[in-house]
Amino acid sequence: MAELLSEQDIGKALGTLTDWRLNEGALVRTVELAGFPQAIQVVNRVAEIAENDNHHPDIDIRWRTLTFRCTTHSKDGITASDVTLAEEIDGVIDAIRG
Repeated sequence: MAELLSEQDIGKALGTLTDWRLNEGALVRTVELAGFPQAIQVVNRVAEIAENDNHHPDIDIRWRTLTFRCTTHSKDGITASDVTLAEEIDGVIDAIRG
């Protein structure tokens, strides 16, 4: 079972996840895409990755603005799986933005 990361480990992760912030026990990123279709492309790709990893972010969709929240609900905090998922989300956003 995944273990919660220490505050120091979370700080190190945020040092590389420059578009993410810590908010109420979760890694959070808000991104604005070119339009709704591009936002949905990102959501669909992230959904595929989340299903494959069996680790799912909370996603808020507001037209072309997406907010991702990565936390391990069963642990009530941040684990290495959340950091990995955040990195994968960054890769999706970068690839779709071009």
